[in-house]
Amino acid sequence: MTHPNHPTPAADVHRPTSDAALHSPEPRQTQAAPCTTQPAATDMTAHTYLGTWTTSDGHVRHRLLPGGRYDEARGTRESAYRGSYAITGTHIDYVDDTGFTADGEFRDGVLYHGGMVLRRAAPTRQRATDHIQ
Repeated sequence: MTHPNHPTPAADVHRPTSDAALHSPEPRQTQAAPCTTQPAATDMTAHTYLGTWTTSDGHVRHRLLPGGRYDEARGTRESAYRGSYAITGTHIDYVDDTGFTADGEFRDGVLYHGGMVLRRAAPTRQRATDHIQ
């Protein structure tokens, strides 16, 4: 996969710029331009992926909150993990409040994360923790 700011393999980064360079005994050193931009994460104030995603048995529940925060419940342990997330396209990156990182992919209405399959849960009333920043 190529980055938009990096040349593709078909680009001219190794093509000599003059006839003298074509016949030079010294190998030409080239360096790709550094990547200066990162893909922008999506604004999470009203994203379609917001809400609760749950495993089929209901044991793991990810609540993707506005403002780029999440709250994960495991079994009877509410707020077992909390942290921030960023979504770029269909990819989600998580960083919990201890610094642990994980990621996942949304495909066809399903969130695939850490070997788990999570589906959107039915909407429920807003909880007091929905404001966690």
